[in-house]
Amino acid sequence: MSTRVRFLGVAGYEIVGPDQRILVDPCLTAQSNPPLHPDELEAPDVILVSHGAFDHYGDTPAIARRTGAPVVCGADVRQKLLEEGVPHSQIRATVWGIVVRVGGVIVHPVECHHWSAVTLADGTQVTGTPLAFVIEPEPDLRIYHYGDTAIFDMRLIGELHRPTVAILGCSQPAELVDTTAAGEVLSGEMSPDEAARVADMLGAELAIASHYLDSGADLDDFERLVREHDTSGGRRTVAPPVGATLVLDGSSFTLGPAPDAEVRG
Repeated sequence: MSTRVRFLGVAGYEIVGPDQRILVDPCLTAQSNPPLHPDELEAPDVILVSHGAFDHYGDTPAIARRTGAPVVCGADVRQKLLEEGVPHSQIRATVWGIVVRVGGVIVHPVECHHWSAVTLADGTQVTGTPLAFVIEPEPDLRIYHYGDTAIFDMRLIGELHRPTVAILGCSQPAELVDTTAAGEVLSGEMSPDEAARVADMLGAELAIASHYLDSGADLDDFERLVREHDTSGGRRTVAPPVGATLVLDGSSFTLGPAPDAEVRG
């Protein structure tokens, strides 16, 4: 068996296992050069939304309305989806610890140190709880998606869920940063060093760099620092180009279609 993980940009992924198609944080139309249009995505079994930020919530309502796919999210995102025409019967709100099965997919929401808020059409701002996720698209392949968390002690998540793959934010998509606000943004939610330490806390065999649109020094630093902080001695890293697909096949990890993007470790 094998599972394909396509990087859609920012923190968006299409994860296709032997029996499941899972979409996480699909933000495409906000990108200046998206790898595809949301209408080109095949209908997922479930859409996971970590929080209400536009670059994670993204094109979720349009995809959900077009495909009828159910959505797993927090309470604030549920309110926004309802306002945007996604039926109540398609939405499952949850929070850390409340495991759900939606669209045949078992979803473990886990702690996420971030924020989540949406603004409704009347200007009301609704806040909620941000989520990270652990899913198992096939036996013995457990994928952790960080949901935009900052670093905290994640060793217990590693002990409980034993993720084999960790998707970790280590950069900031400058294209999507608000430059009209005061001051300037200097980092993403986790630095490359912090993300590398989290990979070790989780005990993941493969660490996937996330939360970017372009290659850069952050990605090189992430790959180098994962190796420096690796107490297992065998952790591998990959920073996939936007649109690339990572094939996970047992202990083998390959990346395509970009031949110059190698899995390192």
